[in-house]
Amino acid sequence: MKSSVLILIAVVAVLLVGGAFAFVFMHDIADVADGGDYGTFNKVADKVDQVTTSDSSSGSSDSGSGSDIISEAIEYNGQNDGGEYREVTYKDGGFRQYDKETGELIGSSYDEDQEKLGVVDGNLE
Repeated sequence: MKSSVLILIAVVAVLLVGGAFAFVFMHDIADVADGGDYGTFNKVADKVDQVTTSDSSSGSSDSGSGSDIISEAIEYNGQNDGGEYREVTYKDGGFRQYDKETGELIGSSYDEDQEKLGVVDGNLE
């Protein structure tokens, strides 16, 4: 009798936790579909993607070091036939952009990165 009560309690607990989990994710998915908040599921998926694609050599200088990162996001690259890039934003307001496929630095607001990008002079005249 005791074991069947424990099993019943365990089943009820699993159903409650699973139901709460499903409710939160379904609510977030509905919000995203309605153009609302970005959603917990997408935030978790982006965080996993950031961890798996993080580039430890990206913080090679003092500015924009790894500990100063405030956000990372995957963005649409309209200049590259619809590809995507990873943009890292730092506490000092600067950013770096990396090719999502290769991890190569493709854009930066830092002066010390401009040489790596092939920019010799900020003057386009």
